[in-house]
Amino acid sequence: MHHIEQVYINGEFVTPHGTERFDLYNPATARVIGQVRLADAVDGERAIAAARAAFPAWSKTTKQVRIAALQRMHAAVAARHDDLLAAVVEEYGAPASRSAWMASYPAEVIAQAIAALEAFEFTTVAGAATVEMTPLGVAGLITPWNSDAGFICGKLAAALAAGCTAVIKPSEMSALQTQIVTEALHAADLPPGVFNIVTGRGDTVGETISRHPHVAKISFTGSTRTGKAILRNAAENFTRVTLELGGKSPTLILEDADIRQAVPLAIQAGLMNSGQACVAGTRILVPQSRKAEFEQALAQAIAVVKSGDPRDAKTVVGPMVSERQWQRVQGYIQKGLAEGARMLAGGVGRPEGTRDGWFVRPTLFTDVHNQMAIAREEIFGPVLCVIAYRDEAEAIAIANDTDYGLSALVLGGDSGRARRVAQQIQAGRVLVNTLTHEPKAPFGGFKHSGVGREMGAWNISAFMEPKSILG
Repeated sequence: MHHIEQVYINGEFVTPHGTERFDLYNPATARVIGQVRLADAVDGERAIAAARAAFPAWSKTTKQVRIAALQRMHAAVAARHDDLLAAVVEEYGAPASRSAWMASYPAEVIAQAIAALEAFEFTTVAGAATVEMTPLGVAGLITPWNSDAGFICGKLAAALAAGCTAVIKPSEMSALQTQIVTEALHAADLPPGVFNIVTGRGDTVGETISRHPHVAKISFTGSTRTGKAILRNAAENFTRVTLELGGKSPTLILEDADIRQAVPLAIQAGLMNSGQACVAGTRILVPQSRKAEFEQALAQAIAVVKSGDPRDAKTVVGPMVSERQWQRVQGYIQKGLAEGARMLAGGVGRPEGTRDGWFVRPTLFTDVHNQMAIAREEIFGPVLCVIAYRDEAEAIAIANDTDYGLSALVLGGDSGRARRVAQQIQAGRVLVNTLTHEPKAPFGGFKHSGVGREMGAWNISAFMEPKSILG
């Protein structure tokens, strides 16, 4: 059993003022594997005070000092790769196809921040003015459970690169990963108060951070509902925000697509991170003229996807993170049937060969129209739907007929045409015939998928404000 009894404030592991304990589960067994003592509003206040006290000195450090600090962070986090891997599998249930990436990404994203900082220009000239990029102040970083360690390291690295200090509120459901990352960051020997990590609930610690007048910037990744609440809270103090929120991403397959290439990419896009990904391509748009052909190929492809024990090398889809999330996904499968969609694969209940864990059968619906709940609402599980379109104009209209706009995928034989279609899709990122990620490019969403951008130079700029000096 794991027992996590401390938070990290002002360069020290300390016992929190909060006394509530939160059970940690292994989602593959649905059994309790430990407890974490949660921080409360008092701890949030203390962490903010420590970050505020550390800001004046840190904000005046040189680029070289910040790069050296990030390099120490990178080395310390990379050294804990194996521990992170074990925690990701035990605590989150990520299968081998995902857990290896989740264990290495926290160090990788720090390296990406180092490269962005090395190239970043803090002073530029605009006509007769000198423009200086100045750090905002204390940054509140609120991270989700579906890639906890990576989000902590990515947001923190960018904030420190900009000259901000930070208070981090990770998901209480990811306490094992948080503990390992905190220990690694402590070993990097940063000045006390420059970063603080307080694991607690959103309605206590998260609320304290989003409402606090001494927090100048909030960077949040999570649900659109919570993002709206943070935006309302931040408005009171004109706190700057970056919000990376939900998605209902379209995978648009054009008429000239090679079915042998398109189908594997579409399935991979839809089932990434066991479907628990804001960028998952859960709406698969296919031409009416080839609907039956794609239905058959997609159904065959998803039927052989193994959902089960994350320790099995053949597993592609691991368990849902919690019983609540499992129930949510089951409810949407039932809703799809009630709405009249036709099921091609999967269904309610657990996959064959599984018993106690929060496992879901990868499910594919067809005869779906874009007003159904399964086509409009973010399910956050391995549930995909096929939507037919008559022509290119209707395909683009369906792709854009959503409250979200985070990511999209266009698949077609004529790459020039595919790129022209991509330019008409309302999303912060559109991939064309690839699932490759580009860390130097900005990442974020249109509409209800968020505000602002992360990654590369945009990530550092998000924690800064330009100041023009004339004369």
